[in-house]
Amino acid sequence: MTKSQLGIAATAAAIGGALVARGLRSRHAIDFRGRSVLITGGSRGLGLLIARQLGREGARITLAARDAGELDRAHADLKSRGIDVDLAVCDLRRRDEAERLVRELIARAGGIDVLVNNAGTMHVGPLDHMDAADFEESMAVHFWAPLHAMLAAIPDMRRRRSGRIVNISSIGGKIGVPHLVPYCASKFALTGLSDSMRAELAKDGIRVTTVCPGMMRTGSPFNAWFKGRHRQEFTWFAVSDSIPVVSISGERAAWQVVDSCRHGDAELVITWPARLAVVANAIVPEAVALAMDLANRVLPAAVDGAGADAHSGWQSLSNWAPSRLTRLTDRAAARNNELPH
Repeated sequence: MTKSQLGIAATAAAIGGALVARGLRSRHAIDFRGRSVLITGGSRGLGLLIARQLGREGARITLAARDAGELDRAHADLKSRGIDVDLAVCDLRRRDEAERLVRELIARAGGIDVLVNNAGTMHVGPLDHMDAADFEESMAVHFWAPLHAMLAAIPDMRRRRSGRIVNISSIGGKIGVPHLVPYCASKFALTGLSDSMRAELAKDGIRVTTVCPGMMRTGSPFNAWFKGRHRQEFTWFAVSDSIPVVSISGERAAWQVVDSCRHGDAELVITWPARLAVVANAIVPEAVALAMDLANRVLPAAVDGAGADAHSGWQSLSNWAPSRLTRLTDRAAARNNELPH
């Protein structure tokens, strides 16, 4: 066979494989109308955006979060859009509360069709200022809480041999990022949990989707926690989050998450820079390691004294953030219940 023939054969095989994959993806698609959906961390940010999208498609939604006031504001937002939801104030870091939440949802709705593990927290700053409590909190929110929710929901899904689980990890759950060590460590744990659970649950008709977003404009920097030179840390975070080419609007990200859930995709990496970084890390890990080293050198250095104190984004405002440079993130915060009350 000539090189030309080999090339034609390879192209035909690639096209055929893509068509088969597309056909299989369509075969697994579901309609969300009337489906019972639980969204953790659903009171603001990406969780609220996902609730809006699923609500427009007729899903029966339960929002779970720790802050009753945030949940009430989310409820008002959704109601103004013609979407009715149930609210649940609970702390999924505790297994008994996760079990109670799912038990009550099943009693009310007759079952749980979709679980979206979206609750998150973020500690930003140099490793020198991170303590064991930061790692414990990150693991509690990003690993134990999703695990508790999954263990509570899986028996009902298995009984009906149908279910969707969406775990919102991060590009930081695939590539280690400086000044986000507790966050990345816990998101790596969630990615591993999600991927391995997928293999075990497929035989039961349960499809697990791991979502790894890059930078999204949801307004979340204002509710992250910053250490060290906290105003500088917040500034670079908020500005980076607002760059259109690097980041994606929260609405587009939510649509992609819902579409991946609909088709039961194994994985979704959001934003082309994030996808490029994943490929680069697999092919040239040393080059990515060098890039992260260089990035760390330009990020704010550790400080003496009160560097270990954590400040929220709202406590870390500067001349540069909010500013014209962060306008997109500021607007997203206003739209997505990220503002303080």
